[in-house]
Amino acid sequence: MTTVSVVRIYIKEGDKHGGHNLMEEIFRMLHDQYKVHGVTAFRGIAGFGSKGLVHADDVLRLNVHLPLVLEFFDAPETVDAVMPRLRELVPPSHILRWQADCDCE
Repeated sequence: MTTVSVVRIYIKEGDKHGGHNLMEEIFRMLHDQYKVHGVTAFRGIAGFGSKGLVHADDVLRLNVHLPLVLEFFDAPETVDAVMPRLRELVPPSHILRWQADCDCE
């Protein structure tokens, strides 16, 4: 077993950074700069944040406020290098990190 760091990032579909889609910006950074093992995006159908305002999927209109959860894992040293850049893009209270055992080679 290998110990890895797992990171989960909570954003919204419509979030932007520098005029660009935040999810795509994070994907590009994790792939191009840090070469992480992979990233998965989970799209929520409903959610609420610190203000308690519920955002839910509506088949009649595109709702850009739905939650997105981005998750990736890699060696702790790689994640240590990624974290300062992630904190520039996403509020720290929207980032979770924990250690896990991986049956990786």
